[in-house]
Amino acid sequence: MWPSPAPMVAMFLLLSARADWGKRLPPVIGALLVGALAVALSGRLDGPAVGQLALAQPVIQAPVWSFAAMLELVVPLAITVLVVQNGQGVAVLKSAGHEPPVNMIAVACGVGAAVSAVFGAVSTCLTGPTNGLLTSSGDKPRHYTGALMFSVLALLFGLMAPTFTGLMLAAPKEFIMVLGGLAMLRVLQGAFVASFGAGKFSLGALVSLLVTVADIGLFNIGAAFWGLVAGFAVSWWMERADFHKT
Repeated sequence: MWPSPAPMVAMFLLLSARADWGKRLPPVIGALLVGALAVALSGRLDGPAVGQLALAQPVIQAPVWSFAAMLELVVPLAITVLVVQNGQGVAVLKSAGHEPPVNMIAVACGVGAAVSAVFGAVSTCLTGPTNGLLTSSGDKPRHYTGALMFSVLALLFGLMAPTFTGLMLAAPKEFIMVLGGLAMLRVLQGAFVASFGAGKFSLGALVSLLVTVADIGLFNIGAAFWGLVAGFAVSWWMERADFHKT
């Protein structure tokens, strides 16, 4: 059995209690270390997977054109990347006081997606949760430094993807879920405050949240997109005055 998540939560709360403690050791990192120690002591970690070190070996994928795939995959992916992922990422950055170059972001994501497609990888996009984590704390001028460090770590993670994938598969799924929940806690707090505390588009934000949480997709497009559509429609119909206040 997976040991209780109490040590991870306790360490997270302890390091979050004082700002100076959190600067020396980020709360999420502390929870990660305590959780990893608990997993190791409980014997739930696959020993051989820890010692394996392997680098990713890219495999070039020859393109195969299909009209059906264009309709079923390309169109939903384009909507998801441009509207959902990039839209969330830009909104998070603007709420943190930044002015992201929207056109340059779209071009960079398009070029990155074209390159990654050659190797069968996922589309390149500006994710909202990642930007939320980067801008959730710290001084505003340091967010750029954090983004650069995150990019370097992402490249290293990609090169060592087989090793990290093996580690995550060897660890209990409860450990991954608790760690992910703690990491998103501050992001969710900021999102709720911005959505429901400002007094504008609060009903649309609530509908968007409920539709997204329901996880109902249509036409091969995920619930996140339909949540945005439903939220905008409700705000346009019932909160029109808020559009004139922005």
